[in-house]
Amino acid sequence: MARTVEGNMPVSYLYTPGLGNTAFFEALRDRAVLLGSRCAACSYTYLPARVFCERCFAELTPDTKCGPGGVLESWTVARAGIDGEHLAEPRSVGLVKVDGADTVLMHLLLGPVQWEIGTRVVVVLKDGRSGSILDIEGFEPA
Repeated sequence: MARTVEGNMPVSYLYTPGLGNTAFFEALRDRAVLLGSRCAACSYTYLPARVFCERCFAELTPDTKCGPGGVLESWTVARAGIDGEHLAEPRSVGLVKVDGADTVLMHLLLGPVQWEIGTRVVVVLKDGRSGSILDIEGFEPA
């Protein structure tokens, strides 16, 4: 059984997305596109975009459109929120390998679906996007 320690720890931070994630968020907001980076040396595509290859350290350009479909690689059901609170409705969270990418993207799975690994899914974007990962509502069956 997992142990927990009750208490509060106030933390403030400023997230700086860097060049690769900035390109990803701007493409998501402005063009409704999932933008990745493809390494010419490794033939490996990262999503979200990166500015260097984590495998061979080659310089990358965030210019590879991925999706909007993909394959569900893994998933789980959350019955508690990030602060341990009980969720009235369980939420499914999945790892999706978006078409054209070699990495996975973790996000909500939408709808009352009996999820299975290998299920084809498609990204659902919000209207009025702001340039955040939350511009993606989640993934639904294709």
